[in-house]
Amino acid sequence: MTDEPTLAHAVAHCQEDVVKRLVREKIEAGLPPDEIVAECNQGMIELGNRFSRDECFIPDLMFGGMIMKGVMAELGPMLQGGRPTETKGTAVIGTVEHDVHDIGKDIVVMLLRGAGFQVVDLGVDVPAARFVEAIREHGPSVVGMSLLLTTCFKEIATTVEAIREAGLRDKVAIMVGGAAASQLLSEKAGCDYYGKTAVDGLHYARRVAGLA
Repeated sequence: MTDEPTLAHAVAHCQEDVVKRLVREKIEAGLPPDEIVAECNQGMIELGNRFSRDECFIPDLMFGGMIMKGVMAELGPMLQGGRPTETKGTAVIGTVEHDVHDIGKDIVVMLLRGAGFQVVDLGVDVPAARFVEAIREHGPSVVGMSLLLTTCFKEIATTVEAIREAGLRDKVAIMVGGAAASQLLSEKAGCDYYGKTAVDGLHYARRVAGLA
């Protein structure tokens, strides 16, 4: 007889059927929905750790994000009007102007949301002014820029400069990632961090928020 897996373990290993069953059992047992979400968040963080250890791959991260989306769809109505889910911080994420690629960005968004962050996803082809507007509106602790095209290098520096000119540079940590990003680009553009993988971005955001 095998031991019953925890909800966090089931999320971390993308066991969708087990996650659904355990969530339903916890709801029926009267466990507060925010506590259920918190355990799922732990599982998403461990899924990221597993990726870092080469124990799973990008499709697993995407599947884990889909599982979390399903959990939140079920628990969302219960959270409204009840105890609010504790957020771990706010992040603004977008693919820079003239670049319309979103797969890497979307994985970062899923991981951050799965770990309890409130994420403002600006989408793709995002001009510098839109990043500035979102920072003013949402007050994030971290801003993430993604790019796949080398022709968009200058948009990273342009966005950082726009944030600086708006008087907001010292209020946010800026990370950059994507296939065309590099440590050199991060340094030259004035960013705070280069994330080689989506999990790197998650770990950095958690450090900025004081969670790691």
